[in-house]
Amino acid sequence: MAATRRKRRAAVRHPIVHLAARALLIVLVGSVGSVLLLRWIRPVTTAFMIEARVAAVIAGDSHYRSEYRWVAYREISPQLPIDAIADALGDRGDGGPSRGASTITQQVAKNLFLWPGRSWLRKGIEAYFTVLLETLWPKRRILEVYLNVAEFAPGTFGAGAAAQRFFGVPPSRLDAEQSARLAAVLPAPDRLHADRPSDYVRERTEHIESEAQRLGGPAYLRALSFQ
Repeated sequence: MAATRRKRRAAVRHPIVHLAARALLIVLVGSVGSVLLLRWIRPVTTAFMIEARVAAVIAGDSHYRSEYRWVAYREISPQLPIDAIADALGDRGDGGPSRGASTITQQVAKNLFLWPGRSWLRKGIEAYFTVLLETLWPKRRILEVYLNVAEFAPGTFGAGAAAQRFFGVPPSRLDAEQSARLAAVLPAPDRLHADRPSDYVRERTEHIESEAQRLGGPAYLRALSFQ
């Protein structure tokens, strides 16, 4: 009887294990395939854009509008990428170039694939996608996508939309101060304003400009293989 019960339990466990293995394989193939496709294909939208739209609908905000316009890396002022890296380094301490670049990769993973929150599950998925991105994408692609999907104000995604909205110029004509101001609002685009900078934003802007100069300006991007 005992042997029969063991066989029955084993028979129940077998399909469960089989289904779990298949589900894991589907997730792995799907995630790797998605990351590989986005290495060459422009993202149509992101998880954060979708979440922002859904949140607006739930809140009954009929005035919410989102603007997202893809701009190729070569059409973005070289000041903005270096300022974004300088901001990443400054916010998390002087961890060196790899730390700043890794921080930007994490932001890309969050924006593209994840939901807001701080759970351990989310952190684990974020780490997984960060590794995939750093493994499968060149550094320049990571930075290009980051500058196109980052939220610079509620509903304003990417350097193209932000440059036009706040300064009335294409992203290729952003100067050092404008680029630093855009980078300065990235930590909290719902509270910090590039067009109406508070004292705090002005201080962050000056710090980012100083840090970018210390790194060597746009030439620093070439040293990191971003160009």
